[in-house]
Amino acid sequence: MGEAVREPRQDRSRATRGRLLAAAVDCLAEVGWTGSTVSVVAERAGVSRGAAQHHFPTREDLFTAAIAYVTDERVEFLRAALPTLPPGPDRTRFVVDAIGEMYAGKLFKAALQLWVAAASDEQLRVQVLPLEARVGREAHQLTVEALGADESHPGVREAVQATLDLARGLGLANLLTDDTKRRHRVLAEWTTALSAKLATLA
Repeated sequence: MGEAVREPRQDRSRATRGRLLAAAVDCLAEVGWTGSTVSVVAERAGVSRGAAQHHFPTREDLFTAAIAYVTDERVEFLRAALPTLPPGPDRTRFVVDAIGEMYAGKLFKAALQLWVAAASDEQLRVQVLPLEARVGREAHQLTVEALGADESHPGVREAVQATLDLARGLGLANLLTDDTKRRHRVLAEWTTALSAKLATLA
């Protein structure tokens, strides 16, 4: 009987924690670091401040967990968006577009708020740097696999990294205004160049 009671309680606790983390990401993306207080996050998650503090006693605890959550979600978004496709220009276009969407979306906006805050907060920077390095490594590896690229060829590693760097820069441009049309034009041109590079190695 005790086990049966404990399991639903644990499920509810996990669900509440998940709602708080998702709300923290939404707040970071929409109102930034300074506007993302525990009270604001709790209200958005539909839980009391007391319940939020039960899971995350301090703001630092909440956003430390949110940093890890954002990291996991960004990697999973990319993994889900990059299935194995037949080689050729269509595959390259799909991969480049998927990466562009990742950097134009809410998860990148939330991560960017953390970068800005970490630039002037040593404690936060110590937490953000290794997680951001992990996103970089995994995004690079997933992109290599999705493109079917062989990094033993000269210039391929740099071309993959340029794809990620370009998408990140376009994501920054999208932060203040809707840059969708320009992003699509730029990514289309880059897809042509990248396809040509990969085709010479096929």
